[in-house]
Amino acid sequence: MDKEFIAYFKIVHGFFNLCMMALFCYQGWLGYLIRQARSSGVPIPLDAVRKHRKAGPVFALWGSMGYISGIVVVLLDKGRVLEYLLHLLVGSLLVIIISSLYAISLRIKGPEPHYRNVHFGLGMCLLALYVCQVLLGLGILL
Repeated sequence: MDKEFIAYFKIVHGFFNLCMMALFCYQGWLGYLIRQARSSGVPIPLDAVRKHRKAGPVFALWGSMGYISGIVVVLLDKGRVLEYLLHLLVGSLLVIIISSLYAISLRIKGPEPHYRNVHFGLGMCLLALYVCQVLLGLGILL
């Protein structure tokens, strides 16, 4: 495999996942707006709810695709998936959290706060881990 192609693929992988982090931050902001409206008793912003529900599954799929592309990049470049173990572990945890967020979001019904609270907590963990993952990825690229 051409090393120049792999170098570009690494940059594309990093940029794509940086964009995914920004999209998940946007998704978190929408969720926060919805949560604030529910807790304060003001009318729920239906436009934010619609966007949050519509984009969630798409972002979950794209986040998983970014993980798979990272595995492909490392296999093409190094031939071993475990070359960047910490980056792999954090990425695997991100995919597990993304999958959990999606599964929990399907259980959110009515005013019951339990699944909403779990969804919120996992979302905050996701955003924090994405920051760590980006920093680890920059350490690999630079």
